[in-house]
Amino acid sequence: MAKLLIIDDERAIRSTLREILEYENYDVEDIDNGIDGLELIKKDNFDLVLCDIKMNKMDGLEVLEQAQLIKPDLPFIMISGHGTVETAIEASKKGAFDFISKPPDLNRLLITVRNALDRGTLVTETKVLKRKASKTREILGESESISKIKETIERVAPTDARVLITGANGSGKELVARWLHEKSNRSESPLIEVNCAAIPSELIESELFGHEKGSFTSAVKQRIGKFELANGGTLFLDEIGDMSLSAQAKVLRALQEHKITRVGGEKEIDVNVRVLAATNKDLLKEIEEGNFRMDLYHRLNVINIHVPHLTERVDDIPVIAQNFLESICGDYGMPVKKINDAGMTALQALPWTGNVRELHNMIERLIILSDKVITEHDVRAFANPGGGTNIGSASASQIAQSGGSSLSSTFDSFNNFQDYKDHAEREFIKFKLEKNNWNVSKTADEIDIQRSHLYSKIEKFGLKRAE
Repeated sequence: MAKLLIIDDERAIRSTLREILEYENYDVEDIDNGIDGLELIKKDNFDLVLCDIKMNKMDGLEVLEQAQLIKPDLPFIMISGHGTVETAIEASKKGAFDFISKPPDLNRLLITVRNALDRGTLVTETKVLKRKASKTREILGESESISKIKETIERVAPTDARVLITGANGSGKELVARWLHEKSNRSESPLIEVNCAAIPSELIESELFGHEKGSFTSAVKQRIGKFELANGGTLFLDEIGDMSLSAQAKVLRALQEHKITRVGGEKEIDVNVRVLAATNKDLLKEIEEGNFRMDLYHRLNVINIHVPHLTERVDDIPVIAQNFLESICGDYGMPVKKINDAGMTALQALPWTGNVRELHNMIERLIILSDKVITEHDVRAFANPGGGTNIGSASASQIAQSGGSSLSSTFDSFNNFQDYKDHAEREFIKFKLEKNNWNVSKTADEIDIQRSHLYSKIEKFGLKRAE
């Protein structure tokens, strides 16, 4: 049910609007002045505000301006008995969704309210989708090492200097590269990523520089390489230490001459690309062993940013964990869970062999398997003492002995694996249906199965909508 706030110094108008809107099943609050109205906006989550323009204490347009600072996406409908075209234009410039004259026409009022609420929903959904689509998360933490990285990014990003980012797997090297691009003068141009470890050595040159049709057996058409795709923007070479020596030679030439040649081609192509590279290897050791070119190392290592291991900045874990709690619970559409002090201390004590990536997975596991408050017991139950996050690391008997767990009693209530699978599937589908207000089509899309298949599951498990 949408929650609406009416701000108007005329009791009769407030009463009339409230009666109309409550009849349409809206949850309505009203107040007679803008100052108190702003306090309500700060404290509560309203979906829409209907605000008079001419009021004592604070003008309605001033209320609108102040509210925009508090909650920029909160839609406002301005109301006035002295409405003019100029007033309506001014209200729109200040961010109002629409303008209605007194006395309000019933049909126009309801249509405007509905449209404003729809617009507010779209804005919220768009922000959520953008957050999900964007991989550029904030670099979290206030430790000395992280503060130094942030400062270096601010200094280096606006330049075209090449950056070599080093650090263990899962430490956040890709995130550093993304922020270097986001804060650069190339941010409006593409950031193209290449994982050198994931591409076979015989294909890496084609991937980076492209190829001409017929240049090798499977080259059935011309292909544009990553250097060309990143032209004008940034090319991020992840796991550069795994690149073949022949590809290294061509990358070095591209960096020196700002030109590339496609595999099987003869034409030189000019490219304007800023190159960022990352590795979890000791490149100086790789050079000694003959696996990496020293001249390429010096070309890439203009600026070096080392991302520390999570165990080297344990004071940042509470901030990172809280951020993961909020984002993951938000994605699941559930209230944000909390970690108590003992639970947080237990998290900080873990070895984190998988770094920040492992912490994210651990928090997601704790959200799914624990109660409202995540405790030290939960952390120990679902974390492998060796650092891996493996539920099997704590047996049902261990869990029961260490304080008793609803999880162990749940497992004990099933005699075989199929029964437990059916139970888990039933509860999952029931949860998703209720979350989507039993919209079968939406639920089927969300859990990625056919609608007919979902209907079959509903019938199989005897699921029924609560009256």
